[in-house]
Amino acid sequence: MGPPRTPKGEQGVSPPTVDEIADRAGVAKGTVYYNFASKNVLYEELLRDGLDQLADSLQHAADTTAGRGGTRVDALDAMIRAGLDFIARSPALTQLYVAELWRTNRSWRATVASVRGRALTVVESVLRDAVRTGELSEELDIPLTSSALLGMVLVAALDWLSFQPDRSVEEVHASLSRLVQGRVGARAPQGGRGDAPGVTA
Repeated sequence: MGPPRTPKGEQGVSPPTVDEIADRAGVAKGTVYYNFASKNVLYEELLRDGLDQLADSLQHAADTTAGRGGTRVDALDAMIRAGLDFIARSPALTQLYVAELWRTNRSWRATVASVRGRALTVVESVLRDAVRTGELSEELDIPLTSSALLGMVLVAALDWLSFQPDRSVEEVHASLSRLVQGRVGARAPQGGRGDAPGVTA
């Protein structure tokens, strides 16, 4: 069960209330509190479940690309699209996650760190393979780059849903894809400016 999505063009993206969660689940609000001791516990479980689903989506995108014989940079591109699709389905969960990243006093901090680590591990694995095969430079800072890629998708998607809702997911993906292909890919961009900085092996 993902959190309810705020319709585009209304109030932007906002974390779900317990009433909205109960309504989405088709249960009474009391049932939610019966199963979860508090709103904090509920949010912790939402974060855990949602970020596990995100990690699964990223892994599936990477595996599918590898199964088709695609490159590791192709896998990163497929993971970007998978991330955008996930966020489009669950923007309130994503906003909750982004907001909680900077709060150190929450009881669920360890949970957020753990599930964040799982998603990052998927990205890091593809980056390590890309370095090993020479697609990306050995100088690449893999942990920082994986965080940057995940953060890029999260923030770009929330900006899209909150401030540019008329754009399609294809447009947003194409923009982020060009950034990855032109700035992270080992080869110079095709048909673009020859002086665009690439990361070379």
